[in-house]
Formats: sequence, structure tokens, C-alpha cells
Amino acid sequence: MAQCVQSVQEFIQDSFVPMVAVLCSEDAEKITRKNNLNFSELLRPFCRLTSEGHVRDPNNQVQVVKNLRISVNNVVTRPSVPTSGVHSPAQRRLLSAVVSASQPAEGGVANVITAGDYDLNISDRSVKASVPWYSDWRDTLTELSTSKHYTATTPWFEAYRESFLQSMPASDHEFLNHYLACLLVVSSSEAVPVEQFHKLSQEQHMIQHNGEYTNPKWFIPNTLKYYVLLHDMSQGDEQRADSVYEDMKQRYGCQGCYLLKINSRTAAAGTDEQIPDPWSQYLNKSSLQNGVSVNSLDNTHPLQLETAIDMPGSLDSLRAIAAETKTTTVYTGVAAGTSHGTCLTLNDHNRLRLFIQEFTFRGLLPHIEKNIRQLNDQLVSRKGLSRSLFSVTKKLFGGGKVPEKSIAELKNTSGLLYHPEAPELQIRKMADLCFLVQHYELAYSCYHTAKKDFLSDQAMLYAAGALEMAAVSAFLQGGAPRPYPAHYMDTAIQTYRDVCKNKVLAERCALFSAEVLKSQAKYSDAATLLIKMTSEDSDLCSALLLEQAAHCFINMRNPMVRKFAFHMILAGHRFSKAGQKRHALRCYCQAMQVYKGKGWSLAEDHINFTIGRQSFTLRQPENAVLAFRHILTNDSQQTATQQGAFLREYLYVYRVALPQLTLPCINSSATRVYFGHERRLAEGEKQAATHVSLDQEFDQDLAAVWQDLEEQVVAAANRGVVPSTFYPTQCCLNSQTDNLHFPLAVVEEPIIVEVAFRNPLKVPLVLSDLSLLWKFTFKDFSRPQPQDIMVGDAVTITNEKEAIAPRKDGIITTEVIPEFFMSPEETRVARLKLLPRQTGQLTILGLVYNLASTPSTGDSTINSPSATAGTSVRGRQDLEIQGPRLNQSKEEKTSVSHGPDRRLDPTITPPMPLLEVFFLQFPTALLCGEIRKAYVEFCNVSHVPLCGLRVASTHPDFFTFGSSSLATPLTPLSPTSFENCSAYKTLATPPGATPGSVTAVTLVSAADFGSGGGGVFGTGGKRIAEIPLGEGTLTPGESTQLPLWLRGPDQEGVHEINFLFYYEGAEKGGKISHRVLRHTVFICASRSLSVRATACRSNTLPEEEGRNGSMLVFVDVENINTSEAGVREFHIAQVSSSSKQWRLHKCINPAENKDCKLTTRERGKLCFRATRCKPHEESLLSPDLSSYTFADLSLGNEQIISSTTPCADFFFRRCQPSESWRPLIAVETQGRHSRSQGAGPGGGTEDITGVVRKCNEVDLDIIVLWKAFVVEDNKQVILEGQLHVALQTIGKEACSLRQKEEAQEMVLLKFKPELPPPMTRPSMEQLSHLIKTNLHYPESYSHSFVQKSLCMVPVILTLSNCSLAQVDAIIDLRHKTTSPESLEVHGSFTWLGQTQYKLQLRAQEVMRLPLRAGFLHAGVYNLGTPRVFAKLADQGAMCETSQQTATPGLIIINST
Repeated sequence: MAQCVQSVQEFIQDSFVPMVAVLCSEDAEKITRKNNLNFSELLRPFCRLTSEGHVRDPNNQVQVVKNLRISVNNVVTRPSVPTSGVHSPAQRRLLSAVVSASQPAEGGVANVITAGDYDLNISDRSVKASVPWYSDWRDTLTELSTSKHYTATTPWFEAYRESFLQSMPASDHEFLNHYLACLLVVSSSEAVPVEQFHKLSQEQHMIQHNGEYTNPKWFIPNTLKYYVLLHDMSQGDEQRADSVYEDMKQRYGCQGCYLLKINSRTAAAGTDEQIPDPWSQYLNKSSLQNGVSVNSLDNTHPLQLETAIDMPGSLDSLRAIAAETKTTTVYTGVAAGTSHGTCLTLNDHNRLRLFIQEFTFRGLLPHIEKNIRQLNDQLVSRKGLSRSLFSVTKKLFGGGKVPEKSIAELKNTSGLLYHPEAPELQIRKMADLCFLVQHYELAYSCYHTAKKDFLSDQAMLYAAGALEMAAVSAFLQGGAPRPYPAHYMDTAIQTYRDVCKNKVLAERCALFSAEVLKSQAKYSDAATLLIKMTSEDSDLCSALLLEQAAHCFINMRNPMVRKFAFHMILAGHRFSKAGQKRHALRCYCQAMQVYKGKGWSLAEDHINFTIGRQSFTLRQPENAVLAFRHILTNDSQQTATQQGAFLREYLYVYRVALPQLTLPCINSSATRVYFGHERRLAEGEKQAATHVSLDQEFDQDLAAVWQDLEEQVVAAANRGVVPSTFYPTQCCLNSQTDNLHFPLAVVEEPIIVEVAFRNPLKVPLVLSDLSLLWKFTFKDFSRPQPQDIMVGDAVTITNEKEAIAPRKDGIITTEVIPEFFMSPEETRVARLKLLPRQTGQLTILGLVYNLASTPSTGDSTINSPSATAGTSVRGRQDLEIQGPRLNQSKEEKTSVSHGPDRRLDPTITPPMPLLEVFFLQFPTALLCGEIRKAYVEFCNVSHVPLCGLRVASTHPDFFTFGSSSLATPLTPLSPTSFENCSAYKTLATPPGATPGSVTAVTLVSAADFGSGGGGVFGTGGKRIAEIPLGEGTLTPGESTQLPLWLRGPDQEGVHEINFLFYYEGAEKGGKISHRVLRHTVFICASRSLSVRATACRSNTLPEEEGRNGSMLVFVDVENINTSEAGVREFHIAQVSSSSKQWRLHKCINPAENKDCKLTTRERGKLCFRATRCKPHEESLLSPDLSSYTFADLSLGNEQIISSTTPCADFFFRRCQPSESWRPLIAVETQGRHSRSQGAGPGGGTEDITGVVRKCNEVDLDIIVLWKAFVVEDNKQVILEGQLHVALQTIGKEACSLRQKEEAQEMVLLKFKPELPPPMTRPSMEQLSHLIKTNLHYPESYSHSFVQKSLCMVPVILTLSNCSLAQVDAIIDLRHKTTSPESLEVHGSFTWLGQTQYKLQLRAQEVMRLPLRAGFLHAGVYNLGTPRVFAKLADQGAMCETSQQTATPGLIIINST
């Protein structure tokens, strides 16, 4: 049997409990009615005792009473009803309503049985049990039978059993459901409460002892009367109640009365505080039992299953039915929302609980104990036996047994009645009293004795009752129990049914016996017993018993699967006859799990036929069609007559529901959905943006690039922060995209669904009138949406009915494909379009079409109307897409669960702007660094204004729209101006200007070109540019054309460049905050020039070079073009510089009277002098650290203004690795300079590194502007471009071409974290540039060695501190070695005077040190021998580093 909520012992104990009656005065009823309860209902939730009770048996042994429950009911006097042995029609309706109201739980785990059974709709583990191999099926059932995770109950059976037991009337042959006591309840507000108690006592006496009232029945004549004084705490006088209670104790004794105080608060105050309501569950059951009319159960359908014809269903329908079966709450006569106990507090609950405990322990149990003793004494005295019944048990049972007559031999004496004081009934009363207080051993002895007496008198009804309770008492005995006498139960059942003709008592006996047998794992005996109890009298009872018998078969140690399925079919049949359609459908579907795939076609047909009928009756036409389809598509072995019946039933259902077709096959997971208009093709010279289309293959890596670009541009539009509600735009959804969210579509923009069809047959198929099925829910997004759906917005429409006869719809326009032909075994896609006209929620359900096959004579007959006439079938196929498997949490990893896939559930939003972009004169090939001017046209093709236009790109250095703050009037504004005009802003070289000299110096802020703010945001080369529009918006239908400058990539090859155009609507706060348009171009870059540059420190004196110093810049230009692009030669037109600190001053070696031309593989070298910015430029630099000085050195006849668009734009858009640390250095050096005068020892390593690096830092960018002459179609074309070289450090070469990154070597995985890198210290090379030295001396000196043998020449050594900190210097004039070779080099030259100096130079201080050199002979000497060592003054622990010396200083000594 199925697993029950209670154990067998609990179930039997709760079936027989002490009965207590209640009589209340009118005032007492008024007090309890304040809580919407009567007195018995008030006590009902507290009638189970939580503590143990004790009674003493006749031998004075203490018996413990555990978990006792009492039943408290109002006294109801009604005329006696003769016990006919069958249920009345009202009781039948009650039991039917109880079963109908209890249905399987939706979404529960294994909601049918406990062990061994399964439900394919719910338990994932038992899915494999449906395979058609019995061995696997058997293994799965064995696995499930040992599992505790898939146990379940049959709540409808438990609800039926409980209602059945509670509806049984009191009988004369047993006393278990007779009243033992009566509660007399009087209000303390009565004028004379004692008189009211007296009236109630007289009323109870009259009811019990007057012959007019046969109901209720009383256990013993001397019924216990317990006096309860009910006091209302909110209104009554508590002192008066206490005084009345004291008087009651004097009259009735302390153990016979009780003062119960309730209603500690008013009903108005009770609504504010939430107090538990334990009464609801009891009131619902009692209200249902008090009368429920179930008229709907008698309603039948023309397709209702008949008893004469029962033919067979499918496991697939089980999946669909699982969604329909759900638990229905038993609705009772109690008004919904009525609260109970509103005037009671938790203290009142405790008082009620304490009252029940006091009444039971002080009144009821002592009363039962007293009566047990009295009955025992009476029986002993009447029979003349010993004082105790226990002493005579051996005498009674020890002798030889009297042979009992069989049931067949006994005559029908079920109508025999005993006198109430008969000894046989006294024994039965004593046995029942012992049973109620859980003294099962004494109860068994009494039942056994009474059974003998009843059998000897042939009182079969009494004997059957004694046999039944004797078996139950034997089972419930604790300790070492005697074996369960199952034959007692069998005899009792047979007696009740066959002799007494009382099937109700027989059914009760069978329910008890089956539960006992099940608890002892005797499932076979339990199943046999339950099957015997089935009859034609009650279809509902037989169905329930057959279902429980089926569960017994599946719970055996070796599950009997086929018996389970067979009895489930029998149960389903009886359920159907009883009007329980849902339970019948459930039984047939569970049985189908066994019969499917076993080759038993007749059984499958019968089950499928019944499932189809029941599904249609339950208004599930789809499931009905599914079941009937299995009958008609499989190879049937039915007769022609039966097949005709199947077809008629199928056609009847077919007229109501649109059938599900299976041809052609649809790959639902391959369905793609595209939102928006299809891309417009090129118009003349215009090239349309590529965007997204269904013809493109999905690339996961490329999708991540687009998402990254969109995140950057959204952050730029929202002040650098990505909103929490951001979700990347997906115009085309497929199986690889993220489909967890509802996609957003725009009203009046099409939705294209691409469906993949496959024809599995070897004959062609023709689909006609192919269109989409959809469901649409109206929703107005212009109003604020509340949490629940607004009234009027919840209107849902569908085109399923119209799909049978297609028509135009004003809500969603559905495209219809007239004909779609599929060749044999062909796979083909169809693209169907929907055009939403209103906002709301759209769900695409599937497709509808006419399916027809074509003759094989040729294609000529395919298109003819006669080919498909009369053979086509209109049907549908649903698009069911399974979402991705969830694999995040532990539960998801250990189970198979899938998330939602919402690509077919778009949300239709209000109108949004729609942008189209066209490119004019856009090249496909460029030279590296080539500048080309193109044009972009932006068109707003929607009915909504457009604003906030921005663009992001993976190659921000490839294009620019120019600076919005700097006008470029000398460049053409439209592509039709003139053809070979320069893309730069150019001026003629001023007359008389020297080639190679500075022609213009301009101070430019980076913010003007978007580098520091304004139009460009982001780092790492990914920047966003704002596109300037006329008035900031594009009105509907308006278009604008803007120039676009392009620069060829620095690396040769084919480059994929992505543009993402971002725009917004004028109205904010919509479902869609922005829209994007994608464009991808491929640019082939060819070689042009390679530029290398090096900076060297100048050795001129500070007076000659000005206060800030100078340096030499060598620029090496090589033509690396191999003429594949038709380039003849390159001209270096101009060299410009840009820096915050330096600028080019002049070209030292300009070409005279001709341009600097380079043909293939030629190389040229230019030398420039660079100086620091002038003081007025530095003053401008201080307030704005982002200002750059541009210096132009023209080498031809034209001057290009490099500080304007597009030259400056591409300069600021270049990708420099040093950009991340250059601003940091500037801040550090500035702070260091401000405190260099007072810097003390102990400076940090960062300060040392910054100071030393500053000595060698250049931060000078060289811009080489060139022109190339190309021959195209016998016509010479001038190309122009620019290359950038970033000089960072003195003496370190920089190149315009990026060095190719070497492949990273494989490294071992490290599982331990690496140690932090050590603190970086300045290198020896960096420390060797702290001081710059220079010797000042005459080039030749004449001296008469004849007159004076020693010639002394004055020499001035100039020391210049290049750093921004104090430096300690040591000058050593001694020669390194004294070897002969050294003397040959230096001759007889020596330094005179002090040969070692220790000096300290302040920041950027210039110091002159006078020296004297002595010569003994005439000749040429090298004075560059002084060695200079230096270190930072505040670094005491650092050793001095040798400084780089100047170039050799040669002096000529002449002898006169």
C-alpha cells in the first residue's frame, strides 16, 4: 500500500478515542461565539494530551497512557437511524467529494507511492524506468524501493479513510464510540449559575435515560458530569467568578468542576496582533462532513467512458497531464477569510490546554478506572469466580477447546439483542474501557472471553466485533507481542459481510487489517484482502482498494510490476465509473508506463483510447489528440469495426483542437530570431553598415568584443558608470546566445523567425500557407506599471483559431508563405515574419501549415492545384526550446535541471529611433599611416527623434570625426568639392623662410581633441567619440553627412575593424534605454615608411642653448614599400613635434633646393636640434598639465598645421604603452621639484627612481608627414600620411613600427602565490646622467719651452646638474693608470694644483671649476681625462656613480 502520514499504531489509536459530550447554556455559547466557534470547536485543537496519564488496573498495577486524544462533541439528538449496513446517498456524496477534492500535488516529488513506484512527470531518477527492457525496469524499481527520497502518499485515500471512520454511526454491539462523560458549561455572568448547572444536568439525564432519544448513545448509566464555569475576561467580574467557583468546589468537589477563563482581549484588538489559528484544519474537515453537495460529479460528457467498450494510451500524454493535475484545496462551508479565536491570546490557548489536561487527569481517567474496577467486581460476583479476572484466565482457556462452528453452519442471528445489564455486554464494556486507556493486554483477555460467550449464543454481530477488537488488541500489545491473529480478522470480515450483511463494518475491519499486514511487510496478504473487499455496490470504494492493492504489489521485495499495472487499470476503470475523471486518468497513465514498448499493442490501444477520452472530458484536447494519434499511427492489430470507432472518436476531437503534426521534423534548438528590419543594400556609391543579419554565422569571441564595446559606450553615456539594469543588445538570438531574459522588440519593427525543417522521408513534402502561431498580451508601457497586472492590460489574444482560416490582424501582422517545397531527405530553413502593431508581451507558440505529399511523376505536378487538392491536412507544430542546463549550485550539478530559453517570448516596447549609416569614398586598402578622407551619412528612418550619437571602435586610432572645438575651413566639406585636395589644413610656406626652420609653434590642449575629456572616454585604446550633430538631434526622416578621416594601421596586413554606433531616444525612461548599430570593415594595410629616432644630449654650454638646455634628435627614415601598391617615391614633407616640455627648433642638415625624396629601399637621416619650451609656454603649462606644444618644421613648399584636425586627432588617438605612467611621472616630478630644496636623507625608492628617470626623460613625440606619388589607371595620385615616433629616454632608439611580440614560452603552473616584486632602483646607466660636463679651453696655445720648460694652460670645467635634486659630485683629475701606454696617449700632460674636488650642486645648478693643465712638450693633447662621480645628496648609503664624460677635448700646444 501507499505510504501513510501516520503509523499503524497511531492510526488505530486515533480511530478509537474516549468520547465526551458537551451541553452549554445560551450565555456560554455567546461567549464562545465571539471567536466564531462553539465550545466543542474551541477545545478541538487541544484535545491531544502532551503528557502521560496513569490508571490502575483491578490488580492495582499502574498503566501508563501515552499520546491520548479525546473527542469532544456537542450533544445532537436525532431520531434513530436503522443500521442498514450500507452508506446512505448523503454519505456517498460526502466521500466522493472528499476524494475529488484531493488530487496529486503539482511539482511534488514522487506524489504517488512510497517505495518502488515512480511518476515520470515528477521524479527525474525514475525516467529510466520507462525503457522497454524489463531488466532495466526491474533494476530501477529495486533501486527506488530502497530509497527514502521518493516516498509519497495517496492523500485521497487517507482523506477517504478518515471521513469514512468519522461518519460511522454508533452501534449497540460495541461501546467504543459511546459517550463516557458530559461537560456542563455555564457562563459566570448568569444570575444564579448553580441553577443553570442543575438545569443542564437534568437535561443530560433526560436525554440519556428517556426512551425518546436513542441518540446519542452513552457508555454507562452513571455518566461523568464535569461542571465548567466559563468566564469572559473582557467583560465579566472576575471576583464574582472566583466566588462562584468556590461555591462549586463545595458542591461538586475540586475534581468535578473547573473555572475556565477566556477572551482576554477584544475582537478589535485581536486584528492588530497575529495569533496562530489552529482551528482551521479541524473546521474544514467538519464542515465538509456536515454536508457537501457534489452535483457536478454527475455531469457527463458525450465522450464519457462507457462500461461496454473500454479500449486503450501513451507515456507522452503523462507528461502533458502532469501539468494539469494539481492539488485542490477542500473548500468547505466555512467562509473564506473568517478568522477564529480573535479574542483569545496565547495565554488563553494555554488555559484551554490546561483545562483539557485537568479534566482528563482529574476527571475522565479516574472515572474510567473506577468503572473498570466496578465492572470487574460485578463480573466476578456474578460468575462466582475469584476476585480478579486474571486468576480465571487459565481456567477459562487452559482446558480443552470447545470446537467452534463454521460460519456456514451458524444461523443468521445477527438481530439478537442483549439486555443492557447482561454479563456479556458488561465484559465488552470492560474490554472497551481497557482499550481506550491503552491497557491492551487486559482488553485482549476481555475480548477473548466475550467472543466465546457471543459465539456460544450465536450472536454473530457481537462475536464479529469482539473478534475484530481482539485482533487489534493483540497487535497493539507492547513488549513481546503475541502473533497477530489474522484469522480473527478474516472471520470478522466474513461474518460482517456474509452473515450480518453489514458491508460498512466489513470495510472498516478490512482497512485495519490491511494496515497491520502492510506494517508486517505482508503485502501479498494485504493485496488479497483488499481485492476481496471490492464489489459492485460502491465504485469509489472499489477503486481506492484496487489502487492500494496495486501499490502492495509494487512494494513487495520482488516487485510484481505487471500486477501493479493491471490493478491500476482496474482502479482507473472503477474511478471512471464513480465520476472521478482525474483519478482515472492518473491510474491509466501510470499503468501505461509498464505496457509501453512491450509489444502488447491491444493493451496499449485500450489505454491510449481511454486516456484520450478522459483527457477530452477534462478539457485537455491536446492530450486527447496525442493519445489518439498513437492509436492511428502505429501498426494496429484491431479489427475494422474497432478501427472505425477509433477514427470517429479521433475526428470528434479533431474538430475542436488543431492537431499536432509530426512532419516535417523541426530542430527547435536551431531556431533563430532576428529583431529589426533586414539590412539595406548599397545605394550607388553608398556603402551601408553591415550590422547583424541572419546570413552571418555566430561567433562567440566576436560577440564578447561587441559586448565589451557596448559596455564602454554605455558607461561613457552614463558618466563612467554602467547601470545595474544594463543588458547587452542582442539583435539575433540562437542557441549560443544568452536567452535567460525576455528579449526586447520595438513596435512597427519586424520579428523574423528562422525555423530549420528536415524531411525524414524519401518522398517530397509540400507545405502551404505556412505561418507562425502566437499569443499576445496587451500592456501599456507609457503608464507606470504596478506590481500586479493592471485591469485592462491583462487582455490576451491568440491567432490559433484564425490559423485555420488565415486573415489579416490589426494587432500583429503575420506573414504567410504560400508554398514551401522540401525535397526528399532535405534540410531547409524558412524565415517567417511578424510585425507587431501594439505594445505588450508576445509569445511565439509554433507554426501552422497545410501538409501534403506530391506524386513522384515530376516537378510539373507539384505546383498544380490538383496535386494537393483533397490530400492536404492543416495542422500545427509547437516550438519547444529547452534552455541551458543549470550547473551553478550543488543541487543543480547533481541533478538535471534546465533554465528558461526566452528567445520566442519578446516584449514589444514603444517606438524607438532607428539609425541607418552609409559610408562614402570608404577605402578598402591603405598604406601604413596613410590619411584618407571619407564621409558618413546618418539617417533617422523612424518616427522618433534621435540623440546622443556616439561611436566606439576596436581601433580608435583608425578614424576621427575631427575636433568639435577647432574648425578646419581649408578642407572640403563634401565629397563633391574637389578630388585631390589635401586632407590636412595646409598653408603656403612664408617667403624667405629657411628650409628646415620652425614655421609655427602652437600650444594645444588635449581636451580639445577629446583626450582629456569631452568626446573621448576610456583607457587601453578603447575610446568613445561623440559624433557632432547639428542641434544635437536627428528628427524623423532627417539625414546628415559628416567627414571622417581615416589613418592606415601601422602594421601591414588585413585588419578587421569594428564600429559600434550608439544612440538614444529623446524620451527617457523607456524599456529600451539605447540602441546600437554595428559595422565591420576590413582594411588591407601595405608598407610605407619606417621611422627610427634617437635623442642625444647636447654638449654646448648652457649660455649658448638658453636656460633650459637642448638636445639633438636624429630621425632615420627608410622606404620599406615594395611597390606592390604602385608607389613610385615618398617625399618627407614636414617633421613636427609634440610634447609638454620639448619642441624641435631647427633642422641641422636640410636638403637644399629639393624635397627629401626616397624611392624603394632608400634611407635618409635627418638631424634636428630640440629645445625646451619657452618660459611663456611653461607658464601656460602650469595651470593645465594636458597642454601640448606643437612645432612644425616644413621641408617643402607647404606647411601642414599639425595642431589641427586630422593630424592632431590621430596624434592623440595613437596607442602608446607609456600613457599609463606618464601622467604619474609628471605629478611625482612636480612634487619633487617643489620640495627638492629641503629634501633630507632617507627618501623613498620611488622618489629616487623618479628623480633619476627625470634626468633621462624626454617625452618628445615626432610626427613625420609624408606624401607618396602613386600611378593608378595612368593617372598620378598623391597620397599623404603621417607616422609617429615616441622618444622616451635619451640614447634609447624608438621606432614607428611596433616590434612583433615573441610567442610566450610555456611556464610551469604555480599553485603558491608569487612573492611581491622587489623595489625597483635606478640602474647604473640612469645614474650616469646626473651631471653633464663641458671643458672650456683655447683650441691652440703657443709657448716657448726654451725659456720656460713648463707650459700652464687655464681650463674651465663646467658642471651642470641635470636633476631636480641636490647632487654630491667628486672630480678626480688623476689619470687612470701610469702605464707607458697611457703616457703615450697623454704625453707629458698633467693637471696642476688640487687633483680631487668634492662639490655639491643644487637642483639644475651650473658650476664652473677653474683648472690648470701643465705640458712639457709641444703636441696635440686630449684634455678629456677628468673623471666625475656623483650621487644624490639625500642618499647617504649610495655610492657615487661614474658620469658619462664629454667628447674628447683636443688642444694643440705650439712651441715658439
